[in-house]
Amino acid sequence: MRPGSPATPDPCTGIQMQGIQPSELDRLHRSLSEVTPENHPRTARLLASSTRKAAQKVIEEAGEVALEAVKHNARGIVRESADLLYHLVALWHRAGIDPDDVWTEMRCRADTLGIAEKLPKARSDHRSHQSETSSDRLKLNRNRP
Repeated sequence: MRPGSPATPDPCTGIQMQGIQPSELDRLHRSLSEVTPENHPRTARLLASSTRKAAQKVIEEAGEVALEAVKHNARGIVRESADLLYHLVALWHRAGIDPDDVWTEMRCRADTLGIAEKLPKARSDHRSHQSETSSDRLKLNRNRP
């Protein structure tokens, strides 16, 4: 907590909380609006690319993290995780998502589930009802007499 930060209500509980110090991901997100082809050419190219390309980079980096994990290469996992987080934050930036929105979602999950784990399938999007997926329909059909 930063001294002098304004207290804000927790979106899950409504309880007033002191502001928290920005993390490296928050700092990266803020800095993306200052990127130019002159000061950070690779990041500028990424930000100028399509959403599809940015999403593909997230998938690619997630795969690289998984490959390093299979190889039991802790240093590789760290490096590839940093790459994954960089591309994920760039995707958030492109989508107009503030990291605070993600942290709030994680805090709500932790308050509900005890840890910020993935929500159960039936509740994966607790803000709206989801239609059943084709695999859900297949399972239902297989179980019918």
